[in-house]
Amino acid sequence: MPIRRGGYTDLRSYGAIGDGRTVALIALDGSIDWFPVPNLNGTPVFARLLDESEGGALELTPTQAFTSRRRYLPGTNVLETTFTTDTGTAVLTDALVTGFAGRLPWAELARRVVGVKGSVRFRWRVAPGTCLSTASPWIQKTTHGPVIRVDSVTIAVRGIDHGPRGGGERAIAGRFTTSPKSHHVLAVAGTSNEPLHIPQPELTDSGIERTVKNWENWSEEFTYDGPWKDAVKRSALALKLLIYSPTGAIAAAATTSLPESSRGGKNWDYRFAWIRDLAYTVHALIRFGLREETHASVSWLLKTIRANGPDLHVFYGLDGSPPGDVEKHDSTGWRNAGPVVTGNPASGQLQLGVFGDLFDVMRLYVKAGNVLDAETGRMLAGVADRACDDWRRPDAGIWELEDTRHYTSSKMGCWQALDAAVELAELGQIPGDPARWRSEKGMIQEWVREHCWSESRQSYVMYPGSEELDASVLLHAPSGFDRGERMSLTIDAIQSELSRGPLVYRYSGAEAEEATFVACAFWLASALVCIGRPDESIALMDELVGLSNDVGLYSEMIDADDLSFLGNLPQGLSHLALINAAITIEELTREKS
Repeated sequence: MPIRRGGYTDLRSYGAIGDGRTVALIALDGSIDWFPVPNLNGTPVFARLLDESEGGALELTPTQAFTSRRRYLPGTNVLETTFTTDTGTAVLTDALVTGFAGRLPWAELARRVVGVKGSVRFRWRVAPGTCLSTASPWIQKTTHGPVIRVDSVTIAVRGIDHGPRGGGERAIAGRFTTSPKSHHVLAVAGTSNEPLHIPQPELTDSGIERTVKNWENWSEEFTYDGPWKDAVKRSALALKLLIYSPTGAIAAAATTSLPESSRGGKNWDYRFAWIRDLAYTVHALIRFGLREETHASVSWLLKTIRANGPDLHVFYGLDGSPPGDVEKHDSTGWRNAGPVVTGNPASGQLQLGVFGDLFDVMRLYVKAGNVLDAETGRMLAGVADRACDDWRRPDAGIWELEDTRHYTSSKMGCWQALDAAVELAELGQIPGDPARWRSEKGMIQEWVREHCWSESRQSYVMYPGSEELDASVLLHAPSGFDRGERMSLTIDAIQSELSRGPLVYRYSGAEAEEATFVACAFWLASALVCIGRPDESIALMDELVGLSNDVGLYSEMIDADDLSFLGNLPQGLSHLALINAAITIEELTREKS
């Protein structure tokens, strides 16, 4: 039976559903504890994930002791949970439904319960929270029945044989009992700062089948038949949840303020679009033959850079806006591990790695058979020129640290940018003479070899003069910066110091601050095959694909001792790292076979 401690459940308990605009997280006990309405980047009206008493939730659970097991319907992001009690069995199907012409202009949640055997008594409650302690929900009686209002959001609850009864002044609740083949539906619709279409429960119910079909159609376009196929496909479906369809932006994660350590701390908002994540996503989308998502994401990135230029930001809002200020909220946080924040302080940092990320996107896009427009070519030529100068500057590094230094992986990222710029120029996609880019690329490589290698550690170090290790260096075996002996020795050093079983910490000393970083372990698997150690790479992947939760999702962090999830989830970078590791292993082993 699912267990809650102090009202909170383990992060491994959550499955995710979405509609291309927002994401809802559903626990094993049937409670939806996270659901921004109607947009993912909005203040969440259902956020018990971060505040047990005032956060709000959509509860639907048996009234007696039960066990539960669940799965995604094959090829979909529609979640099916089977509840078993001493008296019977019933199946709950959850979907954020789509319309006849695609995504609905409002958020519409369908919760269907079908009786299988005996009888199961359920209780349900739709209880919005206080929008992270900024507003109070209230029930308004209208011509078409009661609705719930909180801040700018309006929510309607309707159903089929759902037994509405009471709920008080801030919620709507009810109870029903299943029997064999009984059919019960809870339909919840919401909008923000606009009129609300009251859901018709019969249409919401039929919308589940339509939504299943839409997901199945998308999955049929997905082409990957390599190793770890099921894990790769589930990760692709998880990434699809994070693509914000109104613009094509890709959210780094669906949540904010989930701590990176069981002791609390490092609570950030990841509902923004990082250039880094988009670069990895485009690689996967191209490999899977998903043309529409690829073009939408690349177009969004270029338009956003031009609108907010000339300097590159580390990340942008899902609507393409520059990141705003960080705001702390008067909420307790998951298991009282505050603070709860909106916004991310990394927005003003200099991170040189974004040069490599941007150019990697453009190179992959062109090599996939696409052509850059003239304005984009001119913009990229200017960015390449800036990389020639800026690589000499200290920065905050990929880990967004407070201390600015000459981080090794940042220099490697600038090398990657100029390597791609030269290739794009030779392909006629960027104007100008690439001689300077080629020259500076060589200078970066020599500088790194001279200043960022430690003979005593027999490893690339985090920055010149240190003896610390940094797992982000592993990214530059796939990038092509180094696939030789030095990278192989660096892998050995990282495995010795930063690895805990199959998992990997981000950098030296991180164990005292946080859990292992899921993506780093997959980066290690990719690096191993790139430097010619495929057997080790495959063995590591076999272990890692078994560390997801029961429905194939990954968070940002995993505790090395008890394998509990930490950090925001679903975490795009974790799933991207899995996908790209599988692709890299499949491609390189196939080339050598």
